[in-house]
Amino acid sequence: MARLGAILTARGIDPKAVAAAPPNEPVTALETAAARIPARYRNALADHPQVTTWVDEITRTGRPGPAGAPGISEGPSLLIAGPTGTGKTHQAYGAIRALLARGVRLRWEATTTADLHARLRPRAGHDAERDLQSLARSPLLLLDDLGAAKASEWTEELTYRLINHRYEHLLPTLITTNLPTAELRTTLGDRVASRLAEMTDRVVLTGPDRRRHQPA
Repeated sequence: MARLGAILTARGIDPKAVAAAPPNEPVTALETAAARIPARYRNALADHPQVTTWVDEITRTGRPGPAGAPGISEGPSLLIAGPTGTGKTHQAYGAIRALLARGVRLRWEATTTADLHARLRPRAGHDAERDLQSLARSPLLLLDDLGAAKASEWTEELTYRLINHRYEHLLPTLITTNLPTAELRTTLGDRVASRLAEMTDRVVLTGPDRRRHQPA
């Protein structure tokens, strides 16, 4: 070791110097999001024409951020409706992934309606109002399975407050539902249904339940 040290010193190399670690490869927003996207949808691809059109519009209308990267600003929302198993959630997560892949600076939240109610149900030591405001103000929100959970006056008021805030502030929202359009008003209430009718573009998916018709 002493001889090797002498040789390195003679060549102008400090034998005690530690070789610098190679620089880390930058982690993309899409890679970061993979930890938050359910495993089943980590490779989701939005390929429905109306969904890709929505992605185009959100990208185009985003306000510039650092280095010119667009960020979510204001824009339309998207209601993806259809029977169980037609790919609604797949398209919604695919839309989020498409925005991230385009370099859109994106803070987003995702929840099912059932999880939303569980998360915001009053309980000791939990600030449900803070959670509600965080979801309501998120630049992009995915609200999955709207109308699937059991309805009550409390859940109707909760849904109204969430949707109304996003409606008033023109915040893009991805919504999926199994409910036919005609049933939205009955299940969600007039106030929510009216706002959804104005704030969302609608995509209707059809076909068999893909979970029950997997290729052999």
